[in-house]
Amino acid sequence: MTQTDTLEHHGFQAEVARLLHLMVHSVYSEREIFLREIISNASDACDKLRYAALTDSELLEPGNKDFAITVTADATARTLTIADNGIGMTHQELIDNLGTIARSGTSAFMQELSGDERKDVNLIGQFGVGFYSVFMVADRVEVTSRRAGAEETWIWESAGTGEFTLRPGARDHRGTSIVLHIKEDATEFLEEVRLRTIIKTYSDHVAVPIILSTNAGESDASQVNTGAALWTRAKSDITEQQYKEFYHHVAHAMDDPAMTLHYRAEGTLEYNVLLYVPTRQPFDLFDPARKSRVKLFVKRVFIADDCETMLPPYLRFLRGVIDSEDLPLNISREMLQNNPVLAKMQKAVTNRVISEFEKKALSDPDGFNAIWDSFGAVIKEGIYEDFERRDQILKLARFHSTTESGWVTLDQYVARMKPDQTAIYVLTADNLEAARRSPHLEGFRAKGVEVLLMVDPVDDFWLTGVNDFAGKPIKSVTRGGSDLAGIKGADEKKSDPAPAGMTELIAALKDHLKDVVKDVRSTDRLKESPVCLVADDGDMDMHIARLLQQNKQLGNMNPRILELNPEHPLIRALAARAKQDGALDALEDAGHLLLDQARILEGETLPDPTDFTRRLTAVMARAFG
Repeated sequence: MTQTDTLEHHGFQAEVARLLHLMVHSVYSEREIFLREIISNASDACDKLRYAALTDSELLEPGNKDFAITVTADATARTLTIADNGIGMTHQELIDNLGTIARSGTSAFMQELSGDERKDVNLIGQFGVGFYSVFMVADRVEVTSRRAGAEETWIWESAGTGEFTLRPGARDHRGTSIVLHIKEDATEFLEEVRLRTIIKTYSDHVAVPIILSTNAGESDASQVNTGAALWTRAKSDITEQQYKEFYHHVAHAMDDPAMTLHYRAEGTLEYNVLLYVPTRQPFDLFDPARKSRVKLFVKRVFIADDCETMLPPYLRFLRGVIDSEDLPLNISREMLQNNPVLAKMQKAVTNRVISEFEKKALSDPDGFNAIWDSFGAVIKEGIYEDFERRDQILKLARFHSTTESGWVTLDQYVARMKPDQTAIYVLTADNLEAARRSPHLEGFRAKGVEVLLMVDPVDDFWLTGVNDFAGKPIKSVTRGGSDLAGIKGADEKKSDPAPAGMTELIAALKDHLKDVVKDVRSTDRLKESPVCLVADDGDMDMHIARLLQQNKQLGNMNPRILELNPEHPLIRALAARAKQDGALDALEDAGHLLLDQARILEGETLPDPTDFTRRLTAVMARAFG
């Protein structure tokens, strides 16, 4: 940064500069969303001041207590001004909010950019880009802001290129004014009819009056929006389009909601609820903080937009508003943590959300499956976090399967179990492709036994706390015995008898591998692969053990069991060799190579690649020497 007199020059953060370049050169067809974004920000600024004034009434200046957003079009000067009397911004807040990317959503937007401008412009319609959308219609922007309670006013200015400037300014009262110098190809946004249509379409629900004026004076100023909090109105009075636009406002999102839940609770507690399930994953869905993004209001006064106790973390993808009639208006964020009224509301709202999910799953299975596509990995966190609703969430849960192409529920799985099958079989893996390639599935496929494929990290954790479903134990196919001998397959091929020398081969491998495996045994779970590794019944599942080890939460894993496929030609050949003289020494390299092969099949890194290469070279040399 350099400073000449009182004019400060700042460079944009690299990600912002890239985004601005895209905006400046955008030919996006729905450029009018810029006005929705700016009005939404202005509404938020008024909400924040209304809350702050609960504890500091002096922030509401005399004669300026009624909140409003004013949109003024001046066709002669080619400017569009959006002004509010909300909380305003300080010098540093202007830098932080307009010069850098603070929201994880915008950062995620940047990660989606490919470098191909034509493709990237199309992404504008899929992601909320907030303030920066003004550069689709303006070639220069001035933001004048004065923080409530402060004396200083600052002017932020940029042409959407590589830098912005800051200089002291003058403003009679708190709030922010944004002046857009409209591009020549965007003069439609100076026309009264066009502006009125945009405001009615996108911002009619905003609970702050929006005043439109088409000249620099106030003679023709009039309120455009309804100005009533949408969530307090009867459902019959709200159109689908109004619901959608309120979702865009409250979620700062561009997609349409996949599900809308609107009701009023009356009785011991009274509150209004308007919640949405997004179609696409919010950008902060997997943020470690796992905060709720539902806005909490008390008697239409904004209190918080990230209240941790409003909803459980596994429902953090929900967006919307909960407005309480019972909480005190002067409640602080600290008091929210252990407030009994809020705790009762959370329980009731969570029950209602789960109940609505159950109804959706029955009435619109495809619609619920689409929701599960986006948010199933998060909802499943409730299986181990929310004991009270565990059974409900388990019934809602969907999984991939070895026999079905779509989602499978546990109820559907149990209904299809084979007559002799006593357990629900599952396999955990890093991704679906890796799961389907697992050698552990070979024997189950051969007998037509369905296995559920668990590929979300959360699966490893909830499975440790859930032992059964509908009275059927849940068993990992990578742990313990396969149980396949007791299950009759429809077109089962009779297994070949164990080859001669199998006992001797197992004894030799046990001797050579005694320090690195728990046991060596024959198995019926393999049909195509020669070997695999499994965990013992009492040990931790291999996949979760690897995850914990990778995150340095586990030391060395317990030694595992090496299983051999007695029908595989390689194992048969080694069994035959095991009966010959000198077999013990001859099988040493083969034993370690089999173990390394099993590790590779599990997607593991070999502990000693040099040793593996040496042994493989020696075996090949003997074979072809």
